[in-house]
Order: sequence, then structure tokens, then C-alpha cells
Amino acid sequence: MMDTRDSIRPVGPVVIDIENITKDYVMGEEIVHALRGVSLRVHRNEYIAIMGPSGSGKSTLMNMVGCLDTPTSGRYGFNGRNVAEMDDDELAAIRNREIGFVFQTFNLLPRANTLRNVELPLIYAGVDPETREERATQTLIDVGLGDRLHHKPNELSGGQRQRVAIARALVNRPSIILADEPTGNLDSKTGEEIMSLFEDLYRRGNTIILVTHEADIARHARRTVRLRDGLIESDDLMTVPELESMALT
Repeated sequence: MMDTRDSIRPVGPVVIDIENITKDYVMGEEIVHALRGVSLRVHRNEYIAIMGPSGSGKSTLMNMVGCLDTPTSGRYGFNGRNVAEMDDDELAAIRNREIGFVFQTFNLLPRANTLRNVELPLIYAGVDPETREERATQTLIDVGLGDRLHHKPNELSGGQRQRVAIARALVNRPSIILADEPTGNLDSKTGEEIMSLFEDLYRRGNTIILVTHEADIARHARRTVRLRDGLIESDDLMTVPELESMALT
């Protein structure tokens, strides 16, 4: 049972400061306006769900936040720095060390075992082999997969594969977790187990930004941002009655 005293952590300083960003894509002779002037501030220790119908711009916004794409116009500040002024190495460092990514399709290496999949970000970070194995092992234990270190992805259930993907996102100890439809390929029971894991991560101090089209998944967050037609339609904090309802479930 959730303790409502711990259901909202005190937020910290602004880590993501998006000001009036737009994103246009050229599709043949047509220009698609994916984002039309979005402004969003995210504080450290927040738990945010980004919702919206297909084509609303939520995945595009997630790509901007994760430094996977650049805006057509507007400004993105990350920890007080203008992302547009960063070089490729600095952007790669943010993606590898500051932000952990969790995807709907897991994106695991099929021929590598669980341990090697989780070690991958540490290899890119230049961590020595002994430290890599030790940290990856502990992270897998933390997500409940200490007995699956040497299994390959096809030997795991969908929920276990998503836990591997979450462990990979966590292994570099990032402060921000970006999750794009993390329960989209899972049944409802397994999806709830994964959301319980995100709840634990939030309570440990991670900033979590979750993209989903499912209301049952979004209700786990403490703030919900809804997009429509490339604009923010609403931005709502969870109310006290809603928090009390969560505590009873």
C-alpha cells in the first residue's frame, strides 16, 4: 500500500526547460508541423506522463527531451545549458550518462545475454570490464533479475525483457528516465508490475517522464501533460483525493 506522505517527493531545480519549440518535417511536398510552439519545465524528482492521440506530437517531444532530435525553432535548456550550443560529444554524454531510455520494443541485442545487454552503456562510457560486470549484475538484482544474468532475450518473458531494458537504462545511474510506451507490448498484469518498478525508481529520486496513450498507466504519474495537434492542451498535477485513491489501491 502506498503511503500518501511519500506519494509526492519534493521537487528540485529545473532540469529541462523547453521554450516555444517547434518541429517541422518535410514529407514530399508537404510540411508536417509536429510541434507548434511547446513550452515545458520539468523539475528534478518529478514524475510526468505525456499523453495524446496518435499524431499529437508526444513522441516528437520525447525525442527532443532525450536529445535525439533538434527543434526547428525555440530553445531547449538542459541543466541550465542551451542544448543548441552543445557539440556531438556533449550530446552523446547526456544521452549516455544523464538520461536513461526505455522503449516499448525493448531494443535488446538478441545474441547477447542479459548481463551483456545491460553492460552496453558502460562500454560506451569507457568503464573497465570488472566494474562493468559488477555494476550490471547489481542493477539486474535491483530489478529482480539476479537469477537471469546469463539468459538471452528469447529465453525471457516480455516483462523480464522490459526489466532488462530498465536495468540497461539505470546502469549508468542517470537522474532522468525517459520511457516511451513501456508497457505497450505487455499484458495488463505484467504492465502493472513494470509500473510498480517505476514507482520504486521515483521514490529513490529519479525524474521520470513517461509517454503513454493509456489512462491507467498515466495515473501512476504525479503530473499529466496532454498534447493535441502539436500543442499542450493541458498540464495537470494530481490532486490530494487522487493521491489518497492511489494509496488505497
